[in-house]
Amino acid sequence: MANDTSVRRLDLGYFVRPAPETGGPEPRVEPVLAYLVRHDRGLVLFDTGIGAADPETEAHYRPRRRALPEALAAAGGALADVSLVVNCHLHFDHCGGNPLLGGRPILVQDVELATARGGGYTFDELLDFPGATYEELAGEAEIWPGVHIIPTPGHTDGHQSLVVRQPDGTVILAGQAHDFGSEFASDHLARRAALDGVTQPLPPYRPWLDRLTDFDPRRVLFAHDCAVWEPSSD
Repeated sequence: MANDTSVRRLDLGYFVRPAPETGGPEPRVEPVLAYLVRHDRGLVLFDTGIGAADPETEAHYRPRRRALPEALAAAGGALADVSLVVNCHLHFDHCGGNPLLGGRPILVQDVELATARGGGYTFDELLDFPGATYEELAGEAEIWPGVHIIPTPGHTDGHQSLVVRQPDGTVILAGQAHDFGSEFASDHLARRAALDGVTQPLPPYRPWLDRLTDFDPRRVLFAHDCAVWEPSSD
């Protein structure tokens, strides 16, 4: 494992989720967050922000974008420094900066890319742009020492998360595997209750949570929530 591996959060703007999509009476403003992983092998960029959309989508979500080069500069990086791109999935608010990184490998689950290319999923210009270079995965992969991609389907069938081992503990970049840190915490407790033998009924939890827990995460970070999940003190 790289001794100097680090993770920096990038603020790439926000959008307004309409009330019919929030499950409540009010709209909700959600951040769009990406993450820059520094490793001995180079820089990995996990998600790239909000892409250009059609007028209907713009009016629906009212996004406000922060330019990817600006966000990278604030974290001490630049587009030219990025070695690999990992998208948790290919919706327009996660892959919007990909066209700025033509020629760099974009690591994505094969089912995700196939779904995106099937139409009605994202915007074509964010998907197959000049220099687009995809490396398709079919499950887990250790892309660099201590850096793992783990499938976490749910939000989309091809959703994936990034696991980064650091000297002070493992960080999971969960993307939109859960919309909020509180949802991750609820699933984590549901799993704990099941393993403790608490009698049913219990809420179900996502089966891939078992695999993420194998990494003994010390922090879990999300794409649309500034909260950070941390385990309870022993």
